Amino acid sequence: MSLTGHHAVVTGAGSGIGRATADRLAEAGCQVTLIGRHIDRLVETADRVGDAAFAAPADVTDPDALAAAIEAGRDRFGPIDILINNAGAATSAPFLQTDAEALRAMLALNLEAPAEAARLVLPGMLTRRWGRIVNVASTAGLKGYAYVSAYVAAKHGLVGLTRALALEVASKGVTVNAVCPGFTDTDLVARSVEAIVGKTGRSEEEARAALAASNPQGRLITPDEVAMTIVWLCGDNASGVNGAAVPVAGGEL
Repeated sequence: MSLTGHHAVVTGAGSGIGRATADRLAEAGCQVTLIGRHIDRLVETADRVGDAAFAAPADVTDPDALAAAIEAGRDRFGPIDILINNAGAATSAPFLQTDAEALRAMLALNLEAPAEAARLVLPGMLTRRWGRIVNVASTAGLKGYAYVSAYVAAKHGLVGLTRALALEVASKGVTVNAVCPGFTDTDLVARSVEAIVGKTGRSEEEARAALAASNPQGRLITPDEVAMTIVWLCGDNASGVNGAAVPVAGGEL
């Protein structure tokens, strides 16, 4: 599959699924703007990818910083054809210990920032009548998990946004889809493992096994498995897939 000549923006591109996606998009021929908070990680990814990558550091929850990063990418590589909304995080706490500030933080990062990024790139896609938006949601956008109510709410919102926006652009050459990974071997899961170890006294191996147990295949998903699904959704062979929320979870759902 070739995506040669297309310019993709990937948020949260410094590690995990974002970094794997940037690698795979570049392999498919894309020029890739890498957005994230950690400049050292972005530069490392850009150096590995080469001239096809450009690091544009920004906190995606800051609308002005996000807009500046996207504009810098346009200046470097031209119009944006593909948007991968990958930046995200989860906080864990019982619902009664999840205050309004914690809820707003999860909504800002996991729902509002993807919506703002889409607003920034969609007009050009509609003008050119070709575009791909892929939102990295989670199985938490399709089912409930205890002790992460704010994260679950935000990811459900992101899946809902995906489905609604897909209908608005369905006849205009643009598709909007979500991928919904299960527990994936990323920094986010590493932090979950640390939390489990700290709260339960289990070993790190036991904590990882507990998370992997939700996957019927008995393992964690790899970032590259999610990245390959994302790249497929960006190709012309997936042009009929629109408004989908694709689980990458070994049969969990």
